[in-house]
Amino acid sequence: MNEGHRASRMQMGHVYIVGAGPGDPGLITVAGVEALGRADVVLYDALATPQLLRHARPTAELVYVGKRANQHALTQDEINAAIVAHSSQGRTVVRLKGGDPFVFGRGSEEALACREAGAPFTVVPGITSAIAAAAYAGIPVTHRGLASSFMVATGSGAEQEDAAIDWSAAARVDTLVILMGAGTLDRIADRLVAAGRPPATPAACVRWGTRADQAVVRGTLETIAARAREAGLGSPMVTIVGDVVGLSEQLAWFTPGPLAGRRVVVTRSRAQSSELAARLTALGALVVEAPVIATRWLTPNPKLREALLSKPAWLCVASQNGVAAVAAELDAAGLDARALAGVRVAAIGEATGAELRAHGIRADFVPDRATTAALADELPLASGERVVLATSTLADDGLEVALTARGAVVERVDAYETVFEALDAERLREVVEADAVTFTSASTAHNLAQALAGNALPAGARLISIGPQTSSAVEVEFGRMDAEARVASIDALVEAVVDALQ
Repeated sequence: MNEGHRASRMQMGHVYIVGAGPGDPGLITVAGVEALGRADVVLYDALATPQLLRHARPTAELVYVGKRANQHALTQDEINAAIVAHSSQGRTVVRLKGGDPFVFGRGSEEALACREAGAPFTVVPGITSAIAAAAYAGIPVTHRGLASSFMVATGSGAEQEDAAIDWSAAARVDTLVILMGAGTLDRIADRLVAAGRPPATPAACVRWGTRADQAVVRGTLETIAARAREAGLGSPMVTIVGDVVGLSEQLAWFTPGPLAGRRVVVTRSRAQSSELAARLTALGALVVEAPVIATRWLTPNPKLREALLSKPAWLCVASQNGVAAVAAELDAAGLDARALAGVRVAAIGEATGAELRAHGIRADFVPDRATTAALADELPLASGERVVLATSTLADDGLEVALTARGAVVERVDAYETVFEALDAERLREVVEADAVTFTSASTAHNLAQALAGNALPAGARLISIGPQTSSAVEVEFGRMDAEARVASIDALVEAVVDALQ
């Protein structure tokens, strides 16, 4: 290797070719999550569950490069070039791929492109749908006395007479797993029968295996193609052929929750969406993370620091972001919650109170309703007492005016700013196909309307808000609001989603 090439290689950023697993976001490996946490840029495809993107840093660039049937965002050559281009800028690159990169995933082609360009790379294996989809349908690919071998084959190109599959070998293996065979299943079955596989061999098709909208159809080699067609099953689909399919009803264990298969949009910022997304996913929802806002703490913030340390009678925080901004400023000053000793703290609602506790601060006052009006009316305030409001640059002056009218000496300090974050074409496509959209602040309503850029939400989609102020913004932007959480908390918002969709 010459010196020029060695210097160029040293400047290349590391590339991680990561298997995202088959669909259930919990099935990514620890190594995959760690790689995402290091990434400067993530190139992700259509089968890599979007929820996994929350493991990336808020500053990471997210680029959709997905390939669906007859619809490619980028060609494979363009994807290879993009990986190398980002690496050549010294960036850490994660190529996030559904399933396992080396099982019909073209990860080896991407690795060869890195090798040719001198980009260092690591391959992080993923759980392949060939095994996982079968397992979630109660089908073991091996079982003592029934199957001691299995084969994974691609159904793509099975219509071609010269397809590079040894159908005689496929017919003899105990368990045959076919990927990408939705459009060629009739021909595959014919070829297996012609090669000696009995027509009565049990078979099953699993669409979107491991996801909440998983669908399973069972039959025999003779009937499975027709049954899959009748059920409307299409790509992505895994087909399993063999006697082990007969165990599926006894071993069926996967039971999606009450939101099974329902597509629910979470509009919170990426940094804050994890708890809500996880709760909805646990109930079976297909969560679409569409973060239309990004929050930036205004740290360092001398004005906020001075206000906090001046020992006001009250510190009022009207959002979780306000709490986090206060904590960030204290931390920047080398301080913690002890610096607020003697200061009474008011939180607008339960969620904000919980965020305070997470930072070692217990709220002295929470109003009966999570609104600024209730906070202003109910705060146990004596005339002339100083109140510091740690707020957003976009917050209106309603709370300040109301407290001033009660005789308080109010100091409003901008602690954070909320900025618009655009959605890529793939995320917009998922949003306009949603069954429900959740809103956790007025900003999420305003920004989603801006991101949609004239595209309408489906008439049947339920619009669900965390509280009254957010509901007002939703009605302004979308002309309706379908459900509101009973209190301003993630638990209550999840309950409202379940009620609205049932």
